[in-house]
Amino acid sequence: MENYADIFFKEAVADLQREDGMFDRFQRMYPGRTSPSLTDDEVRFIASANSFYMATVSADGWPYVQHRGGRRGFLRPTGPAQLAYADYRGNRQFISTGHLKQDDRVSIFLMDYLNKGRLKMQGHARILPVAEVEPELVAQLDTDGGVTERVGIIDVIATDWNCPQYIPDLYPADVVRQISGDKLAELQAENQALKDELAILKGERR
Repeated sequence: MENYADIFFKEAVADLQREDGMFDRFQRMYPGRTSPSLTDDEVRFIASANSFYMATVSADGWPYVQHRGGRRGFLRPTGPAQLAYADYRGNRQFISTGHLKQDDRVSIFLMDYLNKGRLKMQGHARILPVAEVEPELVAQLDTDGGVTERVGIIDVIATDWNCPQYIPDLYPADVVRQISGDKLAELQAENQALKDELAILKGERR
């Protein structure tokens, strides 16, 4: 994969970094963060995601950001530097799909609000009809049990972890339900234990 800084820290961006005294530091830092493939931490982070944002560019150069979501696992690594995701039925505008037919470059942004993490990725993407994708892959991606209309394939060329600063405290519903369920089970067990103890005490008093 490529050095993230080589893609973005150019021209006006580099000038501003120089003014701020950060350019040389970034030039030293980023080569050490470049990996030939997705790292284990990145693979785990991606596999745990239940949504992501994808930016494409129109023929006129306008950026467009689209949200994609599903159950955890609907986006998954399928190779050393490749991802795939289930593309469910949307509003039928086909904006991202149309953009990718003209320019396949994408920017991906993944957020983990619970653990205060965010991962940025650059890549080349294509969106394929289900009929052109291996059925086994479609079955793996279709975690909602719904109808996957297309499958998105992203060849990742660069990644970068963002700092956790300013990420708000948001808790995914599935995590809240799990925690609530565990707590409820604990309270029910405690309640039953108290009932059993009370029954024993009543029996002793008779």
